[in-house]
Amino acid sequence: MNNLLGTVQILTVARKIDTGYVLSDGANEYLLHITEATGELEEGQNVDVFLYQDKKGQIVATMTIPDIRFEEYGWAEVVEVVRNLGVFVNIGIQKEILVSKDDLPLLEDVWPDVEDELFVKLGTDKRGRLLAIPATESVFEETWEHAPESVLNTPMSGRVYRANKEGTTIITEEGYRGFIHHTERKREPRLGEWVKGRVIDVKSDGTLNLSLRPLKQEGMLEDADVILAYIEEEGGVIPFSDKTDPEDILGTFNISKAAFKRALGKLMKEKKIEQRDGKTYLKTTE
Repeated sequence: MNNLLGTVQILTVARKIDTGYVLSDGANEYLLHITEATGELEEGQNVDVFLYQDKKGQIVATMTIPDIRFEEYGWAEVVEVVRNLGVFVNIGIQKEILVSKDDLPLLEDVWPDVEDELFVKLGTDKRGRLLAIPATESVFEETWEHAPESVLNTPMSGRVYRANKEGTTIITEEGYRGFIHHTERKREPRLGEWVKGRVIDVKSDGTLNLSLRPLKQEGMLEDADVILAYIEEEGGVIPFSDKTDPEDILGTFNISKAAFKRALGKLMKEKKIEQRDGKTYLKTTE
């Protein structure tokens, strides 16, 4: 019986009961709850249904047929996050389907949040229960479009389908593959998050490099505010200057040394900070 789980079947209405209908395939019976029927049914009528497990573990039927199947991927919205277990997604039926933590990033901070979306298909765990399985890079490779060079320097948005420390990979609204190096983002986006950036390179294979960072002038203003707030939080002095190692700057502020120096230059020009002995000090008003 379990081999029918997650499949679409043509079943016959055996009888009507108070809570709905009992459907039969000739060997087994399945409940079609009244809320899962799309209309009034007659005994002997054949109906197309999707079979899934209810909260009690029983296989039941719905006349709502999801687009996401064992061999069919689709976008599913995250409706609940359960730490140490995974996230539940809506595939179009009343029951929410689990995406196991085994198929999510190791770092829970970049797990999808509610209303993020994952590109998934159906699968089963070792106990035969339905799971939603996120698509791998190879799945997207078969579907993404070849980006033209004309998109260079243009704004572009997309959905994150792979997240790691080295970088973030998205599928854009136009169907292009976009990679965001970790230096081109101020924080690591979540898996399934919708992000907005700009194209900084169109590669020969038609894929894109994107940046989530603002343009230099805009970034300088934003970085300066962050650095100034950090100095204030640290009591008016930080062990950083324009001579500091780039890795230390990146690890603390998540910006490049060049961006750090631009921001310091702006703050010094405004007479808000000063540098002495390899440190940066907040200038006190006289």
